[in-house]
Amino acid sequence: MNLADLSWDSVDALSRDVPVVIPVAALEQHGHHLPLFTDSMLLGEVIRRVSERHAADVLFAPLMWLGNSHHHLDFPGSLSASPRVYLDLLLGLMENFLSYGFKRIVFMNGHGGNITPGKQAVFEVRQKYRERKDLLLLFATYWEFAAPSEAGHPALKQSSMGHACEWETSMIQCLAPHLVKPVENLEDVSVGFGFEPAYRGWTSKDRTEPGQMGSPRHATPEKGEFLFTSFAEGVSAFLEKVKAWDGKSFHV
Repeated sequence: MNLADLSWDSVDALSRDVPVVIPVAALEQHGHHLPLFTDSMLLGEVIRRVSERHAADVLFAPLMWLGNSHHHLDFPGSLSASPRVYLDLLLGLMENFLSYGFKRIVFMNGHGGNITPGKQAVFEVRQKYRERKDLLLLFATYWEFAAPSEAGHPALKQSSMGHACEWETSMIQCLAPHLVKPVENLEDVSVGFGFEPAYRGWTSKDRTEPGQMGSPRHATPEKGEFLFTSFAEGVSAFLEKVKAWDGKSFHV
């Protein structure tokens, strides 16, 4: 069910145990070869495929394209809500749905910069409603629901998501090939953060001159379809767990 397509009384008629999925992504630089809207396009396609499988039992909010992308602001065209503003935006969205009585709220994320404020948001709301044992507040990122390089596709070079990388480039080549510039001569850029296991504060310019992190030159549309299929299956299986939750246990 798509929230944007429903009338208010149709929403009011829903069971309050129906999971609510709020897709969150970004508009930001993706190197010289991919469009600024890459994260939102990719998450939108994953959600489209998942929503076809859950057309009657999950409520999908419209995708929120503005993300926390301050680390990309050295690259013109990137748009961002600052971390604290973004945190408040997520808090407000949760409060909206909670005020209507919904109890299972899932942020499905498509941008790495949203992860820290997103987790903080669901943590804060859970503390606010600490007496409520019937709430399930979740923040998840779509590419964490599959391990494509371990799932029967030996041609994948990367083992994890980067940025404007083999994975994202393959998916845009599959979804909107006319928006992808040539990748054959693009350099590989490390996806590592440095100083692990510590987390180092960074901007994108610290890590990459051209904007990508990973190996976009290995991208193919066929890999993109494989990735979309893997991620959609993983997210769909996860939502089955959300639906099956008994409404009180901490674990599934």
